[in-house]
Amino acid sequence: MSEEQDDGSKKSASLSSAEASSVEAECGAHVNASTNISQTNQMTGAAPDNAKWQCEMCTYENFPLSRKCTMCRAQKPSLGEDIFKLQDGASALPIQDTCGAESVAERLKPLRISSPQGQASASSMAKWSCGTCTFENWPRSQKCAMCGATAPPRTHSDLHAPRPTGINDICNSQNSSIHEVENNGRRSKRRNNTDWMWLQACLGVVEGDARCVDAYLAAGGSPARALTAPEVALLNRASAFDPGHTLVHLAIRFQRQEILSTLLSRISGGGPGLKRSPSYVAPDLASAIRRHIASCIRHKKGNFPCRYINEICTFSLPAEIDELPAAIQEQLFAELLDKDAQQTLETDTPLINWSCELTVNLGSRLYALWNRSAGDCLPDALCQAAYGVFDRANVLRAALADTLHHAHRSFYARWQAWERLQASQLQYAPEESQLRAEWSRLLAAAARPGTALHQLHVFALAHVLRRPVLVYGVDVVNSFRGEALGYARFQGIYLPLLWDAEFCSKSPLCLGYTRGHFSALVPLEPYSHRHDYICREQQDEDGEDMIFLPLTDSEGKLLPVHFLTCDEMADEESVVRRWTCACVTEGGVLAARQRVHARPLLQAQMLEEWLNHYRRLAQQTRGPFPPRLQTAEFSSDPDTDEE
Repeated sequence: MSEEQDDGSKKSASLSSAEASSVEAECGAHVNASTNISQTNQMTGAAPDNAKWQCEMCTYENFPLSRKCTMCRAQKPSLGEDIFKLQDGASALPIQDTCGAESVAERLKPLRISSPQGQASASSMAKWSCGTCTFENWPRSQKCAMCGATAPPRTHSDLHAPRPTGINDICNSQNSSIHEVENNGRRSKRRNNTDWMWLQACLGVVEGDARCVDAYLAAGGSPARALTAPEVALLNRASAFDPGHTLVHLAIRFQRQEILSTLLSRISGGGPGLKRSPSYVAPDLASAIRRHIASCIRHKKGNFPCRYINEICTFSLPAEIDELPAAIQEQLFAELLDKDAQQTLETDTPLINWSCELTVNLGSRLYALWNRSAGDCLPDALCQAAYGVFDRANVLRAALADTLHHAHRSFYARWQAWERLQASQLQYAPEESQLRAEWSRLLAAAARPGTALHQLHVFALAHVLRRPVLVYGVDVVNSFRGEALGYARFQGIYLPLLWDAEFCSKSPLCLGYTRGHFSALVPLEPYSHRHDYICREQQDEDGEDMIFLPLTDSEGKLLPVHFLTCDEMADEESVVRRWTCACVTEGGVLAARQRVHARPLLQAQMLEEWLNHYRRLAQQTRGPFPPRLQTAEFSSDPDTDEE
């Protein structure tokens, strides 16, 4: 044993001596090489890389990387300089872009999300387990993806846990050795790519970030685009993404109602660039109208501290549209109306314009105006129906939030009684804690612009406007593929029941509800001769033009009246007659009369500028030569005695 140990020690000693000799040889070679280089530089007169260069014009010594003289701005002499050298560690050859069109995997290669081999993913360690179904969810998820349970409160250790690695972090960490300017340029090019925005939008739907979806749609991305297998592999989240799914499928799966309404309205309606509403043609006048609306809001003091507008205004399309040529009228309606919403409300089971007596004899046809695809479609639609402009300044939204905040006792008593009544019809009794939690959620939604609104908000806005609101809407909301997404209960009559009837106007506003989206329903301004048709009840004594709005469906059933008490539900029609100027036509249709008031000056000027655009188009379509005059024909025969 001792001999073997001696042999081993001798071998190790010989190996160590050999390694030491090789290291010394390498060090000597490096020293000799550096010595030779320095001697060569001294012999040739070449300056080292970090030496300053002297300007030939002013003899100022500049830093090596300066291309011009700091004092006189003269060019750096190129003698003895390597023209192919850009910077230490950078290549002079152009970098080939990997975002080609060969394949999806190669095009999206810089977007790979999976962690490098040998490194643990921070997001996998920070997942939280659901207490109901034990499913491991992502850290930023507020609810369980499987059962919808609320995420548990985060502890102190979770707050200091490493942040999950996202697409931006991994893309920013790649190619870190490249020059900063080139790296920023390539990253911005990737982020502007439609494929990059598409993947960001998919992640935004899962994480509830609507900004990524808005950016993708604003860049011209298609909401109907479906995920492919390579893209699902790049996203690397098999529990969230499946091939063939679109943004709509993801929004339904993860219950993103605000994003879903944006997608559905964008799919079915045209974009702002394809529409030409009066407020777009005359933006200065539209801004003045919004300022006028803000100045008309008052605060009622007393037991019911509610915000309200101190004037009544109703918007209608000008009658001069009928004077335009047929082709120009078709273009006007295509740029003004929401054709898909109009078709949905008029076909299958018609909700509007189903009575020939109202639409033809009484001239009360309704048109669905195009509305923005944001979450503020309800105040936008009401503002359009009353003033013809969008609520871009969130004036009605702010009045709605203040009303529910200051008059919450009156609204909560009416709302919780209505909810208990609806639940009792389904053999269900909600607890007070559930109602309180739902009420808090509704108040928060009213104060947050861009958030989808509910029936309570329509009821509150009827009090802000001091007039009834009629909603003609579908019962089931369908996607662009025709799939049923859920039930909708917006259709019906909303009355300002908490005000005194004498304080409110009986002229209602009309809205349409389709695809989870509200649209303003406005009539065409009637001519005076259209009101020679006699109803059973007395006509308006002031002689104002009237529009007749049906209070029943096509089967003659009264529209549901929301937020009534048990005593009021016993005689709904009398309640409706008290709050609206209702009448029965000769055809037996129960209708509410909407007064067409004289246009305010700003609104009239805005519509005049809007009409002038189409009048100019009509003049351009006419021939360049004036019409031929009709002249009398003369005969060449001589006059007779009779002539």
